[in-house]
This record gives sequence, C-alpha cells and structure tokens, in this order.
Amino acid sequence: MSSSPSAARRASGWSGLLLASTIALAAGQVAQAFGGPQLLFALAIGMAFNFTASDPRLAPGLEMASKRLLRLGVALLGARIGLAEVAALGAAPVLVVLLAVGSTIACGYLLSRLLRRPVAEGLLSGGAVAICGASAALAISAVLPRSASNQRFTLITVVGVTTLSTLAMVVYPLIATWLALDAHEAAIFLGGAIHDVAQVVGAGFMISPAVGDGATLVKLLRVAMLLPVVVLFAHLFRATSSSAVDDPRSAQGKRSPLPPALPGFLLAFVALVALNSVGIVPGSVATGLGEVSRWCLIIAIAAIGVKTSFDQLADVGWQPVLMIVLESLWIAAVVLGSVLLMRGGGG
Repeated sequence: MSSSPSAARRASGWSGLLLASTIALAAGQVAQAFGGPQLLFALAIGMAFNFTASDPRLAPGLEMASKRLLRLGVALLGARIGLAEVAALGAAPVLVVLLAVGSTIACGYLLSRLLRRPVAEGLLSGGAVAICGASAALAISAVLPRSASNQRFTLITVVGVTTLSTLAMVVYPLIATWLALDAHEAAIFLGGAIHDVAQVVGAGFMISPAVGDGATLVKLLRVAMLLPVVVLFAHLFRATSSSAVDDPRSAQGKRSPLPPALPGFLLAFVALVALNSVGIVPGSVATGLGEVSRWCLIIAIAAIGVKTSFDQLADVGWQPVLMIVLESLWIAAVVLGSVLLMRGGGG
C-alpha cells in the first residue's frame, strides 16, 4: 500500500505522454490522408483537447512531453548534419546563409521594438524564420525564461512559420523558374529562404533532383546555425533581467526562472554533429535518429497544444503574425537579392 502513491504518479506521467503520442499519431494519419504539415495538425488537434489540460492525471506527462521530449528532439537534429557536406558547398552559399540568418534575427529584434513587443518574441520569431522554422522555434523556446506568454508566442511562431513555409514550397519554385535561376542559384534560394527542412526538400525536387540535393545541403547549413544562435540566446537571457525580456507593457516584471548557460541538449547536439562528421554514425542510423527527432518534436508540440487554448492564442494579437510575415519576406529578399548579385558579378 505504501508504494501506491508512487505508482499513481508514474501512471499519471505515462497518461499525459500517451495522450500527446496518440495525438501525434492521429496527426500523422491526417497528414497522410489529406496532405499538409503533420506538425501543424498535431498542434491543432492538441489544442482541441485543451479541456483535459487541468486533469492532474495528465499534467505530469504533458509536462514531460513538452519539455524533455522537446529537448531530445532538438538534440537528435545533430544527426542530420555533416560538416564535410556543408563545407563542400563552397564560400558563396556560406556567406549568403550567414548574411540571411544574422540579418533576419536582427530584423526580428527591430520589429519587436517597433511593435512594442518583448525582445524575446523578436528573437524567437527571427531565429525560427532564419534557421529551420518550427524546430528552431522549439529549440529557442527551450532556453527562454519560462512564462505563459512565451509559450503562447512559441505556438504562434510554429503556426506562422509552418504555414508560410508550406506556401513558400509552392510559390518559390515558380519564382526561381520565372527568373531563370540555374540549378546552383535555385538551390541557394530555396535552401536559404524556406523555413522547414521538409518543405525545402519538396520545393527543390519540384524543379530537379540536382536542385533538391543542393537546396537540402544549403538548408542543413542553416540548421547548423542553430547551435551558436541558441547558445547566444541562452547567455543573453541569463545576463538580462526579466524586465528587459518580458512584456514592456507590464508595470511589474517578475523574474522568470533562468535557463542553464549551456543546456545539456545542445551538448548532445554538438556530440552528434561531431560523430556524424567523422563518419562514426552510419547513414541508416543517422536517418533513424532523424526520424526519432521528428516524432519527438511532433509529440512535444501536441503536448504544448493541449496546454494552450484558442482563447490564449487570440490574446496574443496581430503584431506577432505581422512580425513573422515581414521576417519571412526579409529573408527571401536577402537570399534572392544575393543570388542575383552573384549572377551579375559573375557575368
């Protein structure tokens, strides 16, 4: 009898995790049947189950899924990156990506100031658009001070970048064809401007296998920027008082719990990149780890969705949506402009 409370706690932990996993599987079935991003379906279905969020039997498992599985999924992203492949791209794509990522994050910061939003929102949305969409949004949110407003904005960012990335997958190949970009130029444009990896692959192979392969490598270069950006943000939010990163409209800023200076999941990310780069991780294992990473992130976003109501998202307002749209237009303009300038310089 004395062990029953412990057994009950373990059962409650598994119950919430099982709910989030079931939602993720259902989202996969919907995506397979009707097309569209599984991550977005998982978020929408999760939010439909928000009425269960207050159930004490589910809360521990939802917390586990939204935090621990999230960090595991981000860590396993490192298995997709090989530094040798990235280095083979040459100097031009690297410079374009560095310019695009840095300027888009700066754009997010400036937009947050102009729209009187918290700095954390500008950096989160700018980083998500600049690096790898929803995955980057979730990774950056893991090192932000914990607050309900930051969690709501993370969901808005995931919805925004996933929707715009899907739209870009259709529109950007048409732009590349209209501008008569060659395979190398189209690969830089698609890999440098579209948010999510899956949509980059889809857009590239719409044009040709060569563009698909090149765009994927350019995109992986952007994914590799996740580590320095997240480490930088973690140190920034540790060094800055919560009043500087929380909503400036709040009269009294409460100090939020600070994230660790170098989170463990980033160390795991670095280790996997290093192992993959020296050839220790077989290709089949890297592919498997990438699939595990994808499912961890989908289950995590389902759990976050369960913990968030539609009313809470509506309270965020229109400014965050405008920020994400403008950041997306910015990175597309920077990458495409750089490609066209390189063409002119080469001519």
